[in-house]
Amino acid sequence: MKPFYPEMCAPGPVIAVRIPALTILGIIICFLTCQPLRAETPLSWEACVREALTAHPDLLAAREKLNQAVADHDIARSGVRPQFSASLSSSRSDGDDQPPSNAHGYSISGRQLLYDGSRTAHQIVAAEKGVTAEQYAYDVVSSRIRLDLRVAFIDLLQARELLTISEEIARRRKQNLGLVELRYEAGREHRGSLLSARANVAQSEYEIQSSKRAIELARWRLARELGRDHGQSITIVGEMTPPAIDSGMPDLEKLAQENPFLKELMAQKDVALANKATAKADFFPQIYAEASAGRSDSDWPPERDRWSAGLSLTIPLYEGGSRFTALKKADSRVRQLEAEKQSGYHEVLYTLLNTWSDLQDAVDRVSVGNAFLNASEERAKITQVEYSNGLISFDNWAIIEDDLERDRKTCLSYLTDALIAHAYWIQAMGETLEYDLEKK
Repeated sequence: MKPFYPEMCAPGPVIAVRIPALTILGIIICFLTCQPLRAETPLSWEACVREALTAHPDLLAAREKLNQAVADHDIARSGVRPQFSASLSSSRSDGDDQPPSNAHGYSISGRQLLYDGSRTAHQIVAAEKGVTAEQYAYDVVSSRIRLDLRVAFIDLLQARELLTISEEIARRRKQNLGLVELRYEAGREHRGSLLSARANVAQSEYEIQSSKRAIELARWRLARELGRDHGQSITIVGEMTPPAIDSGMPDLEKLAQENPFLKELMAQKDVALANKATAKADFFPQIYAEASAGRSDSDWPPERDRWSAGLSLTIPLYEGGSRFTALKKADSRVRQLEAEKQSGYHEVLYTLLNTWSDLQDAVDRVSVGNAFLNASEERAKITQVEYSNGLISFDNWAIIEDDLERDRKTCLSYLTDALIAHAYWIQAMGETLEYDLEKK
């Protein structure tokens, strides 16, 4: 061993390292500004609804179509109001056989519709019905978005719950593997049972990873229905509970009449009727009252006054048969929409009956699934004790354990189906995104 000298602990030469000032400033700014990313506030179902109301692109497009229909109505109403215009002119002419001359003038003129066979009135009615139709079209879009959003929300709830079940299954299978290993080491179990138990553990680990991937996919789907670009930071709050429904059959005919899809068809038929009346009015003359006043002169500013007032009458005589063809087309449009309304009524009525039956079946299946799950849990408790005491074989025990895992997943699937069936029932009634907010 070498002797110890105090000099050996003396500090060595100091090495100076020069760091640029900008680099130091950048480090300081990065240290001050780089804070840990905070998790986004979990979204409740009502929060998702409110966000979709303001951000979903399909709903924004439907809202703009409604605004355009309102603008068309204002345009149609302008036809019964007086129309005014102003003009200003200034010119100079010259030629070989005449002296140069100037002409200046300005005037204001106006006209007022007196009679057009109620053509403008029918256009206003058509525009009003068009606004009504677009309002119902907006409700149809909102109803569809609510369905898609609700299904996406339920899918994320299911994926989250499935991850919990998968983790519980993995924990249980690891405990079972430990029990099988003890029996194998004691010579009371064969190698095939041990390998099967290990395979079950590997499968449970795979199912955990698969559930995590399903959660990410469900987040992206929910983000899409919210109108977001991505769903990496989305978390939700909520529980999967069976929907509360009435057992009695609702008045399906009344619900069908209140459905916005059917009301949209009815409003479109009203628009077609007003357009047909407009086409008929094209055969009548148009009468306008017209007046103008102004000044004209060869010098500027002009000083000679001029004015005029009178009536103008326009009588349509022949336009190549276009008016007759337009009337036939408008009449055909009315018949088309009448047929579509009848077909739409039967479709809505059948959809209501079908979704109501599916909802009843789905809710009943939840009760059946819970009954099977309770039985499987009780059997699993008993057989685990029996296997530990060597009263049953590994194969019989494994069957009951598999039944328990299957019934847990089946029960979750039944509950998910019931919630989705309820979402389809709400959509069949024509309820919009505001449905959940109005209940509060």
